[in-house]
Amino acid sequence: MIRNEVVDEILLRNDIESLIGSYISLKRAGGYLKGLCPFHNEKTPSFVVYPQDNSFYCFGCGIGGNAITFIRQIEHLDYPDAVEFLAKRAGITVVYDNDNSNYFKNKKVDKKRYLQMNVDAARFFNAQLFADNENSRMALNYFTKVRGLSVSLIKHFGLGYAPNSFDALKNYMLSKGYDKDELVDCFLLGKSQSGTYFDSFRNRVMFPIIDITGNVIAFGGRVMDDSKPKYKNSSDTPVFKKSRNLFALNFAKNYCKDTMILCEGYMDVIALHSAGFNNAVATLGTAITAEQARLMSRYTKKVLISYDADEAGQMAAKKAMKLLTDVGLDVSVIVVPDAKDPDEFIKTFGKEKFNKVISSSKSKFEYNMDNILSKYNINLPQDRVNALNELEKMISEFYSKAEIDVYIQQVALKLQVEFKSVKTDVERIIRKRISAQLKTEAKNYKESSMGYGDKINPDFIKAPSVAKNEESVLGLLLVYPEHRKLVFTKKLLSKDDFFTELNKRIFEALETNFLNGTDGRDINEFFTPEEVGRIVKMKISRMSLTENGEDVLFECIDSLKKSIDKKYFEKIDNISQLKELIESKRNN
Repeated sequence: MIRNEVVDEILLRNDIESLIGSYISLKRAGGYLKGLCPFHNEKTPSFVVYPQDNSFYCFGCGIGGNAITFIRQIEHLDYPDAVEFLAKRAGITVVYDNDNSNYFKNKKVDKKRYLQMNVDAARFFNAQLFADNENSRMALNYFTKVRGLSVSLIKHFGLGYAPNSFDALKNYMLSKGYDKDELVDCFLLGKSQSGTYFDSFRNRVMFPIIDITGNVIAFGGRVMDDSKPKYKNSSDTPVFKKSRNLFALNFAKNYCKDTMILCEGYMDVIALHSAGFNNAVATLGTAITAEQARLMSRYTKKVLISYDADEAGQMAAKKAMKLLTDVGLDVSVIVVPDAKDPDEFIKTFGKEKFNKVISSSKSKFEYNMDNILSKYNINLPQDRVNALNELEKMISEFYSKAEIDVYIQQVALKLQVEFKSVKTDVERIIRKRISAQLKTEAKNYKESSMGYGDKINPDFIKAPSVAKNEESVLGLLLVYPEHRKLVFTKKLLSKDDFFTELNKRIFEALETNFLNGTDGRDINEFFTPEEVGRIVKMKISRMSLTENGEDVLFECIDSLKKSIDKKYFEKIDNISQLKELIESKRNN
């Protein structure tokens, strides 16, 4: 375990307002701050930061906690790595308790070892690209002649070549002291069912994937002909999650404050960087994810989507537009004429013309409207009605009323329909959707209050009244140290007084910390971020009430014990008797 006093110092030095404010935009609302939650998609802010006790809570998705919880969730780190992340931010050295220091230190060494493995592999691939043999010359020729890259650009991106061999990389990495199984973990080697180890990448030009801090975390490999699969990418490893990273963001982050270009492939990005568009990035062999969209929102205000012009590219662009706008980014689409992608366009027409293409990029609405209208012959009455229905539905999904009016005007003019008629239809669609949402929310709230679908505390549904009484007691114990002292020194409750496993664990953690003299220890160490969110919700619920004194504690304990029908309290008829019992314990 990390020493309690060190964690306290780290939390003290990491002001939660400035920490979270470096990831999302926060606006003050009285004594707290609000913003759009970075952990789920929303248009109305439900994410609240409480500076007075350095905590946060999202009323939309239920995630909450302190600075450590936030970093665990936003950076996808485990507890010790999140603490080290914040320690580094605050200039603090992490000190571990002796009994568990080896576990965490070894874990950190392993990650550094994986990263060093990738660095050594990248150096191997790069050296092979410039080796004096026929295959290497063919790979270098692919980059320089076929793709038109300069040697300086090749070195800038650390490009390489994986030899057409089953053991070239394996033998090199073994000579560096790595073992076969950890190379498999890093996706540098594969392992057959018969137990044979082999190079994962063979006869491919190689693209190292580098994170924003400069670590080589994975690789992408491309064939130099038309064989399949065209691209092969590293699977997820202990240091790489493809859904959470972007190719070339390590370079683009310095050039994309106002605008970022999102491409489909590595070569598109490299071509754009070669032409001076250093704000280009690409996803890693998969469609864009919500995590990648949130990552982009940390570095830019606007994203220009530059995908292939084919049907697959258009479908991918639609998905990207939704995810990017959901995280608050302004989105436009670059429509590349007379070429299948930016790489081909720049080679054919040059960077100046591509700059003009960027200037004429289409907004999300314009792009989608053109796609809808391309499906219909608006000179035919029924086709015009069908197009109008699709466009009205699309307009109804926008949030800003002013924006909606502008788009209604565009559609009315385009299809030669009265503005008022289109506006009436759009408002009807909005009312219908709001009504459906309210019914769904009411149903979800009812089910939630009864514990249906509770994945964090699945025992809730088995005894809702007991679980609610447990949460009332725990809320008081979590907020008030004097209540913890009373309950734990007088042994007014035990873990056996709790029915649900989660709440039993929370009580045990509070009791253990109190008895060990570490009362108030950070709970992130013992619970998942989702569980921490539930704990924070208990605290917020209790703090919102005005009556939280000793009498309320007694009432809540009595309600809990009665609800689970414990024999110990069978003879106790009312609160006054409970008070008498507590007083007798005090006197004894």
